[in-house]
This record gives sequence, C-alpha cells and structure tokens, in this order.
Amino acid sequence: MSLISYVICAIVLLTPIRAFYLPGLAPVNYCKAGEDNGKSCKNEIPLYVNRLNTEESVIPFEYHHFDFCLSDETESPVENLGQVVFGERIRPSPYTLNFLHDESCKKVCKKEYKGSDPESIKKLNLLKMGMALYYQHHWILDNMPVTWCYLVSDGGKTYCSTGFPMGCQVRKDLDTCTPIVNIASSPFGTYYLFNHVDLEITYHSGGEEEWGVGFGDNGGRIISAKVKPASIKHKDPDNPDCNVRNSPLEIPNTLSSGETFTIGYSYRVTYIKNNTIKWSSRWDYILESMPQTNIQWFSILNSLVIVLFLSGMVAMILLRTLHKDIARYNQMECGEDAQEEFGWKLVHGDVFRPPRRGMLLAVFLGSGSQVFGMTLVTLAFACLGFLSPANRGALMTCALVAWVLLGAVAGYVSARVYKSFGGRRWKSNILLTSMVCPGVVFSLFFIMNLVLWGKGSSASVPFSTLVALLALWFGVSVPLTFIGAYFGFRKRILEHPVRTNQIPRQIPEQSLYTQPIPGIVMGGVLPFGCIFIQLFFILNSLWSSQMYYMFGFLFLVFMILVITCSETTILLCYFHLCAEDYHWWWRAFLSSGSTAGYLFIYCCHYFVTKLNIDDAASTFLYFGYTFIMVFLFFLLTGTIGFMACFWFVRKIYSVVKVD
Repeated sequence: MSLISYVICAIVLLTPIRAFYLPGLAPVNYCKAGEDNGKSCKNEIPLYVNRLNTEESVIPFEYHHFDFCLSDETESPVENLGQVVFGERIRPSPYTLNFLHDESCKKVCKKEYKGSDPESIKKLNLLKMGMALYYQHHWILDNMPVTWCYLVSDGGKTYCSTGFPMGCQVRKDLDTCTPIVNIASSPFGTYYLFNHVDLEITYHSGGEEEWGVGFGDNGGRIISAKVKPASIKHKDPDNPDCNVRNSPLEIPNTLSSGETFTIGYSYRVTYIKNNTIKWSSRWDYILESMPQTNIQWFSILNSLVIVLFLSGMVAMILLRTLHKDIARYNQMECGEDAQEEFGWKLVHGDVFRPPRRGMLLAVFLGSGSQVFGMTLVTLAFACLGFLSPANRGALMTCALVAWVLLGAVAGYVSARVYKSFGGRRWKSNILLTSMVCPGVVFSLFFIMNLVLWGKGSSASVPFSTLVALLALWFGVSVPLTFIGAYFGFRKRILEHPVRTNQIPRQIPEQSLYTQPIPGIVMGGVLPFGCIFIQLFFILNSLWSSQMYYMFGFLFLVFMILVITCSETTILLCYFHLCAEDYHWWWRAFLSSGSTAGYLFIYCCHYFVTKLNIDDAASTFLYFGYTFIMVFLFFLLTGTIGFMACFWFVRKIYSVVKVD
C-alpha cells in the first residue's frame, strides 16, 4: 500500500463517525408532534414546488405564473449555480404537512375569477394554455421528487413519473384525461383542472440500533411521497368535500361580464409505515420504473463490438503492414542498390509542414482539451456518487467550475501546438484561446436568454447570475489561460523526428476514399454508432424530464468514444499518408470531429419524432441549445482524434531511417 492509502485508512479508523453521507443526501429524522423529547427530529415536513414544464414546449414557467395558491417565497431555499442555469426555481408551497398527522380534506386556498375583470380572464387563459400544452408540476418533499405512479399499457407495469399534470384538455389525438377524469360524455376541447391532490407519504420507522436514535411508532424517515391528482368541483370551496369524485372541475371557455368562477384547492394526506424498504434504497422505485438497464447493456455490447473491430484493424496495420513497411524501408537504406521511396515514407519531408490556419487549429485544440478535462472530471465525480439526482444542480455546477479551472490546460495546449507550428503571434493566440470558443457559447446562451426573458420563463437566467458567469470567465478562466499559455510558450519547441523540406511536394491525384470530404464524412460514423443509444437517454433527461442516473454506463461509453475516435482517425490518417497526401493536421481534427455532425442530425430526428413542439420560440431555443452541445462535442471529439493521430505520425516516422 502507498503512503496515501495508509493515511486514508488511519483517518477512517480514528474518526468517530457513524455514517458518511454525500452532499445533499443526509437523512432527516421526523417525529410526531410532542414526541421529540430532546431528540434530533422534525415535525413539520416542508413541501417545495418547482417550475412547470412540458414536452410540447421548451419554455418552462414558475409555479406562481399560473395563479396557483402561493406561500411566503422569502423562505425559498438557496439555489446553486447549476440549478439557476438549468431553470429550476424551487419555492415553498402552501401545503402544510405534519409528520403522522393525516388530513382527510383540507383547504389550501380559493381563487375567484370575474368576467368583468380583464386580469381574471388573462389568468384563466393561462391555466387553459398550461392544460392544453400538458404542463406538469414538479414537487419536492424531503429532497425527493413527489411521484405520480400509474399503470402503462405495456405489460401492465407501473411507471412512476417525477411530475404530474396541472390539468388536461379532452383531445382526439392525445387523451390525457383518461387516467384521472371520466370523459365518456365530455366534448372535445373541455378543460379539467386538477385542483385536488391525494398525498401518500411512506416512512420507515427504524430503531435505535439502526439510526442511533429510537422513535418507536412515533417517528421515522421518509422513503417515498406519491401524489394522485384529481379534479373536484367543490360545492363550498371554504369547506371542501374531497370524497365527491364524480363531478370534475371544468374550466369555462368564456365568462360573461357578471359571472364569477371560483376554484377551490384542497388536499388529503395519508401516512403509511413500511419497514421493508430502507432509507438508503428509497430512490430505487423511481429509477427501476424507467426501463433503461437492458437497453444500456445492449448499447455497451454494441459499442464494444465496434471497438473490437477497430482495434483489430489498427493492430493489423501496426503489427503487420506498418511493421513490414518499416523493415522494408530500413533495408532499402542499408542496401547497396538504392530504390525509389514510395508510400507514407515518401512524404517524410512534408508530413510535419505547418498547416494553414494553424492559429485557429491551436485554439480549437486548446478549448477541446478544456472540454475533455471538464467531461472527465464531471463523469468521475458523478460515478463516485457526488452528483446524484438528489443533489440537484450539482452536475452543471461541477461542469462549470471544472471548465473555469481548466482554462490553464487550454492555454498550455494551445501555446504548445501553436509554437510547434512556428507561430510567433503569441498575444493573439492567448486572446483567441480565452475568447473564441467561450465567446461563441456565451453569445448563444445570452441570445436564448433574451428570448426566455421575453416569454417570462423561469428558465431565463437572472442578470446577477449572468454577471457571476462573466466574472468566472474573465476573473478566473482568462487569467488561468494566460498562465497556462505562459508556461506553454516557455517550454522548448516540439522537435519532430524528421526534417521538413523547404519546397512542398506535389500531391498525386487521390482516389475517392482518400479525398478530404469523403474521409471526413466517414470518420464520424463509427464513433457515433458507439454513443447514439446513450444520446437517446441524455436527450430524454434534457427535454422530457426523465431522470438520468447511470453515470457508470456513461463513463464507460465515454471511454469507448475516446478509443473509437482515436482508432478511426489513425486508420484514415494512415490511408492518406500511404496515398502520399501529407495534409493530415486539419483532416485528423475534422475526421473525428465530424461525429458532431451526426449528433446534430440525430437531435433533429429526436425533435421531429419524440417532441410535439410547434411554436417558433421553442424551436429556436431547442436548436440553439443543440448547437451549443454540438459545438462543444465537435471540440471534444476533434481534439481526441487529433492527439491520437499526432502521436501515431510522430511514432511511425521516428522508427524509419531517413537521409
């Protein structure tokens, strides 16, 4: 064992701790009112509401946007940077919950809408718009999503969704009312508002041996919170009757000037004891209801087959073809009868000739290295459990912080590559590295934020957060880029294994498969084939409010992507060099970078087949965010392919004898 291992073991053994919980996952003990007796437990259970979203629009809205019952928002929990950027707006709810105190039918509030009041008509129209677009609530209780569980048609399995609809509209094409409201006699176009919820809270009453504190039957830890929405037309909203379920609340299409429409909101709470499920396993019923595991294994096996195929081809080239080439070239140099050179050795005097637009290539490689480091660090923390679904916003926060701190890597890589090209405009190189790629991403993000501001969406980032992002960029990332570039330019220039001729060699006419465009297009096919199944789940988590949690699979697929991009680029580079085409610098970057083009095509396919988005603003936002993702993926895959090809070219030309 190493010294670090001994130190860690000593700390673990000497520290008097009972359990270790990751950030955002610490358990909370609850007990019945008057039963705490000096024990560390809570009686009141805070219920928080989050923003509402839908698959039929990219624009989410805050809870108060639809004129629901409100609470004191001054007690809102502090949101981290990732939550703000992702558009989460967590607010306290008006629902009062006390542990083990059942509520049979309790009033929340009453809303009145007058036909003579234009503001009331506007609020009713917003409610109908939300129901027509199937906007969904997202509630949080004890740091867990409040789930809506219902039977699906596929095999009669139960699916637990982390959101539930605010209401429904009777439609021919999509019957969203059937699971909740009996619509046998309802005309098409009727709106039903779900103004009542049945909350079912399940708890585990552990003993003193298990938790270190015992409550008996009067305390425990919450392991699930499920909701059943309902539409009830209360005769007296001030004294609601929650047992009347045969008279749903219908939202009128029009209100006359003297007419008043009243909505009474109510809820019911039931507590259920369950000691078979432990607190540490309380997320399982949500994650297991999402049928992903079998498909994930199919994705991994599919990717591994592609990697084995590519690895076999690369091994065949390196061990057979390339080995024979090197042996033949070296024998020719040692032989008495000199023969004319051919193949990839023929271009040894031009293979390290600096490419055109070397400055831009160096900038892309620096930013691509930054994206690679950010992805690797974020996935490592996610696999360790620090970025679990319970720790909301942590994934985006970790990615942003990693991007900012890895500015030094971007500056160093860009400076080293640019110096190897013989570049002398080091000031321009540093400025472009720190400004171009982050500037493209921030500009697109700012433009889309303006659209969200105009729509009054909760996803619009506040001005103070934009200032904070700019401060991180210019106050931390840019100085670190300058520092990295300083050390990069101080290093000695990379010495290539062969010298470059002064006069460039004429490139012979190329066949179809060795021409630039076909080679670049072919380069992204296999890497995309390794990741497209994972992309489906990632896009579902981004646009369909589904939870992504299999970061171990994602990390493995990322490693497969790195290997596939590297091997594909090496193969294409070898074919091009054998065809005596020495312009490999940009081609190596673009061959693997073309995977981003297939990613964009797949995102377009997902938009057409999986989403029901019609409005122009949502379409613009979808493709704007998609372009940011595609651009970063282009930098990532392009850098991986270039670095692999750069190592390969230096390696093969370092083992041949050249006059």
